Amino acid sequence: MQGKDKRKENKGKKKKGRSFQNNMYALKTVWSISHSRVIQNIFDNAFGYATWVFTSAFFLKYIIAALEEKKDFGSIMQIILFMALLCLAADLQASYYRGKVVPLTNVKIYKALYARIYKKARNIELACFENNEFYDKYRMAIDQAADKMCEIVNHLIQIVFAVIGGVIVYGSMFSIDPYMVLFVAAPVIGNCVLSPILNRIVMKRYKRTTPYTRKMEYVNRVLHLADFSKEIRLTGIFGLMKKKYAEAEKMVEKEAERTVQKISIVTWLCNMTTYTIIFEGVILYGGYLALVRKTIGLAEVAILTTLMTTASFMLMDIMESVINLVNNSIFIENLRSFLEHKEVIPDDGDGLDPGTEIESIEFRNVSFAYEEGKMALKHLNFRFDKNTEIALVGHNGAGKSTIVKLLFRLYDPTEGEILLNGRNIKEYNVRKYRELFAAAFQDYKIFAFSVRDNVMMRRSGTEVDEAVQEALEKAGLWEKVRSLPKGLDQNLTREFDEEGVWFSGGEFQKLVAARAFIKSAPIKVFDEPSSALDPIAEYELFESIRKEGEGKMMIFISHRLSSVKNADMVYMLEQGEVIESGTHLELMKQNGVYADMYRKQAENYLPGGYHGDLLIPAMVEGGSDGE
Repeated sequence: MQGKDKRKENKGKKKKGRSFQNNMYALKTVWSISHSRVIQNIFDNAFGYATWVFTSAFFLKYIIAALEEKKDFGSIMQIILFMALLCLAADLQASYYRGKVVPLTNVKIYKALYARIYKKARNIELACFENNEFYDKYRMAIDQAADKMCEIVNHLIQIVFAVIGGVIVYGSMFSIDPYMVLFVAAPVIGNCVLSPILNRIVMKRYKRTTPYTRKMEYVNRVLHLADFSKEIRLTGIFGLMKKKYAEAEKMVEKEAERTVQKISIVTWLCNMTTYTIIFEGVILYGGYLALVRKTIGLAEVAILTTLMTTASFMLMDIMESVINLVNNSIFIENLRSFLEHKEVIPDDGDGLDPGTEIESIEFRNVSFAYEEGKMALKHLNFRFDKNTEIALVGHNGAGKSTIVKLLFRLYDPTEGEILLNGRNIKEYNVRKYRELFAAAFQDYKIFAFSVRDNVMMRRSGTEVDEAVQEALEKAGLWEKVRSLPKGLDQNLTREFDEEGVWFSGGEFQKLVAARAFIKSAPIKVFDEPSSALDPIAEYELFESIRKEGEGKMMIFISHRLSSVKNADMVYMLEQGEVIESGTHLELMKQNGVYADMYRKQAENYLPGGYHGDLLIPAMVEGGSDGE
């Protein structure tokens, strides 16, 4: 039992230590971005608290004493005028700080901090974003991260000056009546004992409800995205979305119901100890001293009341700042753990320059699992040589796209190694290695930018228009683009442009193929590049792809075997394993799974069924891309 208590005590100390480190991390981060923000914050708090203390502890006392001693009106007016000027200067300083310094430095801090967050987000391997726990932390990390850091800086500085001001004010109170200081115990209990309890309850509720609020936010977001509008209107998915939203909302409500009674009771106790006891108590005690014991005058009661009010608010400032520091520390902990995450495959990781001459790519006994114990690929061994056309074929889920992800180093093999020109790809500079590839992905994304930007996928100028046009011509999309009102400058989607256009599925696939055409790379990968195209458009696209592949290594991924029959090597995959390999003719002679799949697909293409090795795309009357 003692061991358990000791571990709990050590855990508490460690947590407090980490909280302090997180707050210092926030201070250092803001200081590194904007010295001005921290210095101006110090000056603002110093000026504000100095004015407050002077008014409460000295100004009122002086005025009352001067009136009792019947000093001349001129000397009294001088101190009043001085106080008015001091308050005016404090107001001007506060207005300058909040009206100019805070907005301008906020922009600077936000820009610098989110640049770090987005750089890290780009560096982190895909597996992290597929991990719900990690993704929740990432979401909490970017949830007002800059605001939380600025709040921490302000609270740290505020604590320092509130403590200094509080010592002066409590000293003045003690000089009037020593027992008056005992009333400080009430807000101390409220802020140091009860408020942390309240904070823990609220934070636990926040953590428990985060997965459900994410679902609710997802439904809210999907409802106004054009990508989902057709399915929402033509199917019953809206009802399902409402159900999912209601389920998540119910869990949030259930969690609120679980904690509402505790929160209500603790909040009431906090208010009683923090406000009611101290304010009402001081007035009653001061009246008792003046009217019953007659140890102080009514003037001192007024001064004492003012001092207690000031002291109480300063103490509450300290306690609230401490609570906010602890509270915000949890957010900073998520941010720190995100920014300090050690990437498995850092996007900016250094290494050897692979050059541009590609001799071979080899998979040696490569296995891979997205989740432990569930192998997506099993003991793959094959070699791709330069100037060859390789096809990876098989049913959906066979592991074709996973091979490409490993090839691009979006993941690393669980077992085995991948070699480029005889070296493990882990030895190469990640960005330079990935520059070797141009790809058209099956699960492509279209960005709310111009056609030009969606093809180039990088910063571009008018000098690239000729290259973009050529790529679109190869993909069979130029005539469509040139007919648009703004041509290459036409924005895609209506996310930010009411005049934005939305292509058909086949047209979007052609645009994605143009991305691969425009990039000068020795290895080109086409992942199901024609799944939304009719047979004629598919045939024309593959003709362009083959011409583009001259002198390069080409890798096709497809379940349509008609598109890969001219490949130099075909690998048939099933459940993460290569079950057959060879040229199209060799695989047809083997009369195995590939041959059977090819014949079945041919029957769907040719009138009268499959005839020998002939496969010509059927002419589809009135067919259009993506329709």
